Amino acid sequence: MDASGNKQLSSAQKEELMDQVKQQMAIMTAQELLSKMTEKCFKKCVTKPGTSLDSSEQKCVAMCMDRFMDSFNLVSRSYSNRLLQERNNM
Repeated sequence: MDASGNKQLSSAQKEELMDQVKQQMAIMTAQELLSKMTEKCFKKCVTKPGTSLDSSEQKCVAMCMDRFMDSFNLVSRSYSNRLLQERNNM
């Protein structure tokens, strides 16, 4: 225990905790991405909500989701590369 009475975590415990946090963040990011993509593509493609999508709405939603994912992946890669560059410059 440290001076404040708290138990110190071992390096393995810290690593496991960090992995759990990263996993939770990845899940939250995926949920947010899905939510935003659904909202944007639905608003763009479905003009008259009903019990089913017609073929043009289905095609629009599929293309919208593809573009959204492509854009997200491009931004994510660019952001990751920039972080790596900045870390290497430190």
